[in-house]
Amino acid sequence: MEAVTKMVSERPVVIFSKSSCCMCHSIKTLLCDFGVNPAVYELDEMQRGKEIEQALISSLGSNPSVPAVFIGGEFVGGANEIMSLHLKRSLIPMLKRVGALWV
Repeated sequence: MEAVTKMVSERPVVIFSKSSCCMCHSIKTLLCDFGVNPAVYELDEMQRGKEIEQALISSLGSNPSVPAVFIGGEFVGGANEIMSLHLKRSLIPMLKRVGALWV
């Protein structure tokens, strides 16, 4: 989990993803369309991807393991949580608070 903690502290928005996951693609597209430039870690393309995935599952209860979205260093959740925040109009203010959006 130390590796995950370090990775999420480096950028305002971090997404742990898999390149073949359609929900991951949807969340990355949504955030990029807002103008966010998230750090994206494709676990299926990383050498330690399986280890990081296990840390996400065991430490955070992230199930399914991807997408796992961190905003401002805090675990927000997966696709359901991000879409729910968006529909409640809470996502953009949250992104602005952490400096991920300027407008």
